[in-house]
Amino acid sequence: MGEQHISSTRRVWEVPPSLGKGGREGRRGNGLARYVAAAALARTADGGAVVAVVLLVTSSGGSGTLAGVLGACITAPHLLGPFVARPLDLARDGRKVIAAACLLYATALAAGVLTYGHAPAVVTGLSLAAAGTCGPLLTGGISSRLPAIVGPRPRLRTQRRAQGWDVATYGIGGTVGPSLVAALSGWVSPTAAALALAVGAGAAAGAVLLLPFTAPPHDGDRSAILKPGATLALIARTGPLRRTVYLTMIVALSVAALPITAVHMTKILGVEPATAAVLTAAYGLGNLTGSIAVMAFPLTGDPDRLMRRLALGVVAGLLTVAASPAFTVTVSAYALTGILNAFFFASTLAARTEYAPSGARGQVFIWVAALKITSGSAGTALAGSLTGVTVQLPLVVGLLAVCAAVVAATVETRFGRADEKRRA
Repeated sequence: MGEQHISSTRRVWEVPPSLGKGGREGRRGNGLARYVAAAALARTADGGAVVAVVLLVTSSGGSGTLAGVLGACITAPHLLGPFVARPLDLARDGRKVIAAACLLYATALAAGVLTYGHAPAVVTGLSLAAAGTCGPLLTGGISSRLPAIVGPRPRLRTQRRAQGWDVATYGIGGTVGPSLVAALSGWVSPTAAALALAVGAGAAAGAVLLLPFTAPPHDGDRSAILKPGATLALIARTGPLRRTVYLTMIVALSVAALPITAVHMTKILGVEPATAAVLTAAYGLGNLTGSIAVMAFPLTGDPDRLMRRLALGVVAGLLTVAASPAFTVTVSAYALTGILNAFFFASTLAARTEYAPSGARGQVFIWVAALKITSGSAGTALAGSLTGVTVQLPLVVGLLAVCAAVVAATVETRFGRADEKRRA
């Protein structure tokens, strides 16, 4: 299957002799610029939507329960990602699938916010759920296009720098999206903020269609594309992909405690509760800084090993947060953890790119993203229950869980190598 992918992708990137190396490099550079624009627009919309929905409800006098339910309507369907991902691998032109998802997201989000207060809440909820169902294609779906943009067998540094740009678009989406919503909600209204996000998602559709065409991995044999269950089974029996999944999930569970912990740490640090926003902002800015660092200094080495080492970096960040004696130190610790998590995330993108078979790459990206979201939600709920015991307990539980996952991955890798040597 790997050889099939190389041959099909080589046809896509074949360049007439007259273009030469410079023409090929220029085309890839332009493709990457368009990719960054498309991904940043889509992920900004996806990252800010839930904030816009919650502000829309609460600012109009709606209950916190309704705000939570409607917010969940747009986030929970992300878990359906693996079941909407297969058309991406089946399509003759995956760009059209992603562009259609961006347009549907924009339309459904706009419909949801415009019907709020003018139609039954269930109508708004269904519209937001339709938008949320498209969310995985705006995140993991777009990421699955990146390998073709950098071309077949690119230099490692080129590939990792492109992945750094991808990480940066997630950082932009997670920071600019909510910030844009907060600003527009204050200046105009939450409805205007949500509609601005919808416009961004619509613009992302156009940018996606400008990406370089990629030949489908199935070469006309659609039966070769795995179904969601078979893809999950493939991940489970493929060592590097399996380790990618559980390391991603455990790290997501651990860092999900940070926003909850921030609120409670203000009490023991003797500062105003509102300053919890400073801590979460520090984490977000750290994450964006880490993304920029990955672009400037691309990761090198085997992704399987990188994930384990960088997961331990996240452990160090969490430990620093838990042991911080003063507010200024805690702010720095949150920023440090954000930086380290950005590096870890870049290593997981490298693992998905290098270990996923071409015929299931889109599904693998979205399966990992969906499981990460699930684990993050569980981490938030767990942190909420553990902070009642002691503020630092969620952080301690998280860092111990990451350590255990790293140990398991290391042992598994060594046993796997020993088994390969015996077979040889």
